[in-house]
Amino acid sequence: MSKILIIHTGGTIAMEENKESGAVAPGKENPLNATLENLLSGVDVIIDDFLNIPSPHMTPDIMFKIAERIETRIRQEHISGVVISHGTDTLEETAYLLDLVLQTDLPVVVTGAMRSSNEIGSDGPYNLISSIKVSCCEEAKGKGVLVVLNDEIHTAKNVTKTHTSNVSTFQSPQYGPIGIVTKQRVFFHHTLTNRDRYHISGLTKKVLLLKAYAGMDSQLIFAAGELGIDGIVVEALGQGNLPPEMMEGIRHLRKKGIAIVMVSRCFNGIVQDVYGYKGGGKKLKELGVIFSNGLNGQKARLKLLVTLEATENPEDLHKLFLR
Repeated sequence: MSKILIIHTGGTIAMEENKESGAVAPGKENPLNATLENLLSGVDVIIDDFLNIPSPHMTPDIMFKIAERIETRIRQEHISGVVISHGTDTLEETAYLLDLVLQTDLPVVVTGAMRSSNEIGSDGPYNLISSIKVSCCEEAKGKGVLVVLNDEIHTAKNVTKTHTSNVSTFQSPQYGPIGIVTKQRVFFHHTLTNRDRYHISGLTKKVLLLKAYAGMDSQLIFAAGELGIDGIVVEALGQGNLPPEMMEGIRHLRKKGIAIVMVSRCFNGIVQDVYGYKGGGKKLKELGVIFSNGLNGQKARLKLLVTLEATENPEDLHKLFLR
C-alpha cells in the first residue's frame, strides 16, 4: 500500500463560497479532509494541515519551509510520495521553488482548484484524486516536482497559469503536458532531459521583477538600485531587447554589481543576444546581463534567489543559472 503525505496550504481548493454574498474565503476546517478517506482505496493517506492561506499570501520563505517540511517527513517516515494542495495564483512558483531545492526523487505533486469546494462543478476533489494517483506512480519518480490539474501532468519548470478562471488554466507553452491521468492509470509520454537542483540553507537575497514596455526609461531601475537589492529580473521585449532609455539604468546596476537576468515577456521562445542596436540583446550581453533559457519572469526571479544563495561570483552565477 502506498503511503502518501498530503500537505495542505490553503487556496481555493480549501475554500467555500458564501451563498449570500458570493465571496469565496477560507473556513475553519479544510473541506477536503471530510471526504479524503473516500477518494481512493488502497492508499494510506497522512494529512498535514500545514497552512490555510490564499495563494497571494504565499512567500518564498514559506515555500522554503514547505520544502524543509517535506524533506523532514521523508526522513522520518516511510513515504511513497507527496501531494501539496495550493492556491492557483502562485502555485507555479511554489512548485518551481520546490523543484529547485528538494533533493528527493520521490514523486512530489502540487495541485489546486479553480472552483471552491461547494461550487457546482468543484474541481478540487477530482484534482486531488489525480494527484494522489500520480504520487503513487512508479514512473513519477525522478521527474522533479509535478503539477497535476484537469487530467494533465506538467513539469514545475514549464507550467504556468494562463487563464484567470478556466479549469484548464494550467498549460506548458511550447512543450505541453508530460503525461495524462485517466480513470484506469497514469501515462507519461515524455520528460525533461535534465533537472536543476541546488543545495541551499535558506533564502536571504532580495530580487525584483520588472516588465519592459514601449518608451520605458531608467527611472524605476535607478529607484530599484537604492532598495538594497541583490538582483533584478527584467521581462524584456521580443528576443531580449529594451528601449534605449533603459540602458543607463541597466549600466548603473551592473556597475554596482547587481545581477540582472533577462527573460522575454513573450510566453513562447527564448531570449538571445541577436540585435546590436542600443538596447539590443548584444549590447545587454556585453554588460554582463544573464540571458535566461525560456523561464518566465516569476520563475526566473525564484531561480535567481536560489542561485545567489549558492554563489555571488558573477561568472559562477552565470553558469549556475544557465546549467
